[in-house]
Amino acid sequence: MDNNTHFQSATEKQIKDTRNIDGQDLKTLIAAALAWLKANQQYVNSLNVFPVPDGDTGTNMVLTLQAALNEIAGTQETNIGKIAHQIAQGALMGARGNSGVILSQLLRGFARTLDNYETMNAQMLVESLNEARTTAYKGVVRPVEGTILTVAKDISIEASQAVLETDDMLIILEKITQAGEESVKRTPDLLPILKQANVVDAGGKGLVFILEGMLRFLKGMPLDMPQTVVQPLSVLAQTEEVMETIEPGQDYEVVIDFKPMDTFDLDRFYNRLTEIGTSIQMGEGDGMYRMHIHVPTEKRYEPIDYVMSLGTITRVQIENLIEQMNSSGKKLTPPEINLAPVEEGQIAVVAVSPGLGLSRIFASLGAAAIVEGGQTMNPSTEEILKSFKDLPTDKVIILPNNKNIIMTAQTAASASDKQVAVIPSRSIPQGLSAILHLIPDGNFDQVVKNMNNALKDVSTGEITYATRDAVINGVQVKEGSFIAMLDGKLVEATDTLEKACLGMLSQANIEDKERITLFYGNNINGNDVDQITNLIKSQYPEHEIELHEGGQPYYHFIIALE
Repeated sequence: MDNNTHFQSATEKQIKDTRNIDGQDLKTLIAAALAWLKANQQYVNSLNVFPVPDGDTGTNMVLTLQAALNEIAGTQETNIGKIAHQIAQGALMGARGNSGVILSQLLRGFARTLDNYETMNAQMLVESLNEARTTAYKGVVRPVEGTILTVAKDISIEASQAVLETDDMLIILEKITQAGEESVKRTPDLLPILKQANVVDAGGKGLVFILEGMLRFLKGMPLDMPQTVVQPLSVLAQTEEVMETIEPGQDYEVVIDFKPMDTFDLDRFYNRLTEIGTSIQMGEGDGMYRMHIHVPTEKRYEPIDYVMSLGTITRVQIENLIEQMNSSGKKLTPPEINLAPVEEGQIAVVAVSPGLGLSRIFASLGAAAIVEGGQTMNPSTEEILKSFKDLPTDKVIILPNNKNIIMTAQTAASASDKQVAVIPSRSIPQGLSAILHLIPDGNFDQVVKNMNNALKDVSTGEITYATRDAVINGVQVKEGSFIAMLDGKLVEATDTLEKACLGMLSQANIEDKERITLFYGNNINGNDVDQITNLIKSQYPEHEIELHEGGQPYYHFIIALE
């Protein structure tokens, strides 16, 4: 059942009394929240601290809330306490990324106060919001202000004040939504990196969209008019090369360049595209727009007809997505990976991997299970749990290999009856360094200790391209330029891939390292890989240079320095 069907089904029952709501009312409000959050998903994704093409906060929050709604999709239960707990359980299992995990904790706290109450009044709403805030803060080891946590706290404070003036939850919702929006605007003052990047906190903004969706539904306002995200043409052209996700029924990719008429309304244009297809992206430059969309077969010419009514078309490209995938050698079902066998009593390693090449490397080093995931594709709690549930051992180590997957892995570990340890690997090189210390028959605690210590033995370089202008850590970034990260810090922005790689290496204390290992992504051709590898060899002749296919999206290179 898709999101629209969920929403239409859930909203068949209108909310008549906003002073006292039941479980079905809450179901309706969650459906409305999801619809509005999904409409603004790309906008939330665009609020990246770093100007890299892998924003996923909006996607993670949408998928987490979708899982919550799926949990109650078919129920006619009216007890609001029972419905709230089902919502929280669905969110817990579907939680993705840090923002998704925190959202699931907010819902868990919200449900705890309601317990088995039949209905909720204004005072109970306030108590639930307070407990939601408390639970979310407790779920984070080192809470950081200027994030979704701060926004949740400010919302609960406003709710406590509002209930002194009214018992109408519609009025309270108006007040806390406004308070949330004002809190989001203040996040850059609390978290300096946000001010440097000239963005607000993405998770906090997502939370406001959730409240706003409920409010818009109660006021009879539309829930399908998103804030449009427009990228520079140079960035969109590179993004198109790595868009491999094909949604069911989306058979063709259509790209149109056009010069719009003076009356062109970008938001109206984007909203119309959402009725035609998916994977919509917009680029702008030199008085021209580029539109990218995935559409079903029967609608493949509809975007062209629509654009012709709005301006002058200068280029059209239509590709059969299935053929496009096959001709490029990329298969929808990846070849089998030879995972390491594990026996009862042995230690099994679960590794999260963003590319087929990297998955094969982890498997060759002893991984018993691979979970597909990384930037823009954070796995859920349930997906991680399923990866080791049926392994014939109760000793499991998880390597998340991404800072945005660590909390999800920890949630999966706490939900399992097995002995599970999460090694907080924040990158692929850290994960590879850790798995080298795997001894399947070794002492579990000692292996975990050795893997944790191994995280310090490697530095991580990442090379990609910039999605917007920014000044971060004193580095001036231009849209479309190549940028380099070193251990999560932006250190270089330049006009060529070669300069980005060498610039990163020059700041990495490379004289203290012996080996440079490059993992190339799926958005770089073989000639460029060879050219850059040879250049690095010539610049660092005393170092051991290794090259492997990584297959990761977005990042031209992931580089391990040991």
